[in-house]
Amino acid sequence: MNVLLIYPKFPDTFWSFTYALSFIGKKSAFPPLGLLTVAGLLPEAWSKRLVDMNVDNLTDKDLLWADMAFIGGMAVQRKSAMQIIRRCKSLNLKIVAGGPLFTSEPDEFAEVDHLILNEAELTLPAFLSDLEKGQLKKVYRASGFANLCDTPPPAWDLIKTKRYASMSIQFSRGCPFNCEFCNVTTLFGHWPRMKAPAQITTELDRIYASGWRSSIFFVDDNFIGNKTYLKTRLLPALIEWRKDKKGCVFFTEASINLADDPELLDLMARAGFDAVFIGIESPDEVSLTECHKTQNKNRDLLESVAIIHHAGLQVMGGFIVGFDSDAPSIFQRQVDFIQKSGIVTAMVGLLQAPPGTRLFDRLSRESRIVNTFSGDNVDGTTNILPRMGIDSLRAGYQSIMQQIYSPKNYYRRVRTLLMELKPPEITQPVNAQRFFSFFRSAFRLGVLGKERFQYWRLMIWTLAFKPRLMSVAITLSIYGHHYRKICERYIY
Repeated sequence: MNVLLIYPKFPDTFWSFTYALSFIGKKSAFPPLGLLTVAGLLPEAWSKRLVDMNVDNLTDKDLLWADMAFIGGMAVQRKSAMQIIRRCKSLNLKIVAGGPLFTSEPDEFAEVDHLILNEAELTLPAFLSDLEKGQLKKVYRASGFANLCDTPPPAWDLIKTKRYASMSIQFSRGCPFNCEFCNVTTLFGHWPRMKAPAQITTELDRIYASGWRSSIFFVDDNFIGNKTYLKTRLLPALIEWRKDKKGCVFFTEASINLADDPELLDLMARAGFDAVFIGIESPDEVSLTECHKTQNKNRDLLESVAIIHHAGLQVMGGFIVGFDSDAPSIFQRQVDFIQKSGIVTAMVGLLQAPPGTRLFDRLSRESRIVNTFSGDNVDGTTNILPRMGIDSLRAGYQSIMQQIYSPKNYYRRVRTLLMELKPPEITQPVNAQRFFSFFRSAFRLGVLGKERFQYWRLMIWTLAFKPRLMSVAITLSIYGHHYRKICERYIY
């Protein structure tokens, strides 16, 4: 059996880092971890190829080689996924599809021959069994959740790791919280399920053996969902793993209550974590109550962010406008909070309602779902009818983005972060690409860019006062270029 695994193309978004990748000679930010894991679940005797359309072109020769095409992806990849499906159908190639996009909206993909929904560890074996019997069904679903101890290592041999800016690894699935707008618990449940530490170090060994020494993204939706397990099992194993290793810094996603646990912060820094994405959402307590973001309430959010920065982890933040309780003042309040916090990577988006969430169900009952869910909350669109009116929401959103990503405010925020951030304990070794990225940034941002005054002012200040954070300053300057390009293309 010849199986072609196809990963759809991402549009240009904040998360694609399209305009930053050229500085470091990479083609894509992250590899298709889901499809690589699926490949590890397929029979060893099968011939497998993977085409990631973010780094390669999908040719008819690829499609004609295959007996079956496996397609995975997220909602933001919908357009590319539909194009792939049409190409496969035109060549009479059988299509098997799964992942968040297809699990959330299976009825939208009538042309797909077989839908492997929910977690592949549960549904793929049933598909393979039926394939052997010649009794395949259209849809395969699971009622429970997978035991991640049964998850095999991803098939890293199917990709060229050097094409990517970061590698990916997954430790857990599920989140203990219940945010109304989030579909994580719908897909993966409330109870965090973890891999054994030995599984993680085995996966890291394979990545390290490939020559990788750069960043590795723990893609968990809430890395700290089980703090006790982290502190007693995984983080000590990661600290031990890296004793004879160079490089390989980690970053992940977590909830703001990370700030409440100094021991956990210390262990994460010692294990090599230097950044964490946190859903801040809003500085308004009423909005947080509305969306059931209870972990963010009754705390000084600015202080929590500062605690995490002081521990050596840069906070990347998610923010949302468009809650029913949002008043016109929310737009400037968001700007003020972001600037004071030193959160440089501030992903501000309009509220959207993913299918399967409690928000989607509530707004459906109120006849306020008006468009297809795009999966991209920073492109200035939404699938809901907001209380404040769509024109007012878009104008306010545009105002936020114009302010926080203007060169003056952006570079001021970088400086605020660098003043608070403890230098990380583990750093990436300087390779040729990172070395030349400084010269590329110096020319493209410091000579040709509109931000050249702010760029050189930051470089000189960092060299004088925070020289150990120079690589962070350069990296964030490059990110700023990407964010402004996205804003200019889609928002301003």
